Amino acid sequence: MLINETKGRAWHGRVKLADTFFRRFRGLMLVRDINYALVFVLPAETKANASIHMFFMLSDIDVIWLDSSRRVVDFKTAKKWRVYTPKKAARYVIEGPVGVIKALDVGEGDLISWTPSDEGRKSVPVKVPLPGKISFDKGPNGMALTEGVREIEVRRN
Repeated sequence: MLINETKGRAWHGRVKLADTFFRRFRGLMLVRDINYALVFVLPAETKANASIHMFFMLSDIDVIWLDSSRRVVDFKTAKKWRVYTPKKAARYVIEGPVGVIKALDVGEGDLISWTPSDEGRKSVPVKVPLPGKISFDKGPNGMALTEGVREIEVRRN
């Protein structure tokens, strides 16, 4: 669900996160009948990172650009085979079917939030303990390379 907190409007469709490089790279390209919104979580808040292309898209989409505080900095209906850059730097990009902007009554400065439909996935980094006291934090271990967990070798200078 997408929510315009400023105007109290909601869009009750499915929402997915594009929070990894491969999910952002794939986006909505070659998707038929787009019936969900995709929230791109970008690594940095810039205009260049937030630029989108509509190459290999099968239909037009609504696009909303948000800054790091989730305020709308730009929005438009994007047409196939074009390139778009937001007016200001953005940290999040919401792409969805045409009609999302109207349903949310989006305006510049509005506060937008979302609830991902696939609750099983979280976009939260987690520290995982490694066997044999190996750490990838800065320290004396340097770099550890491995083909599998059973063949770990730590080299120290």
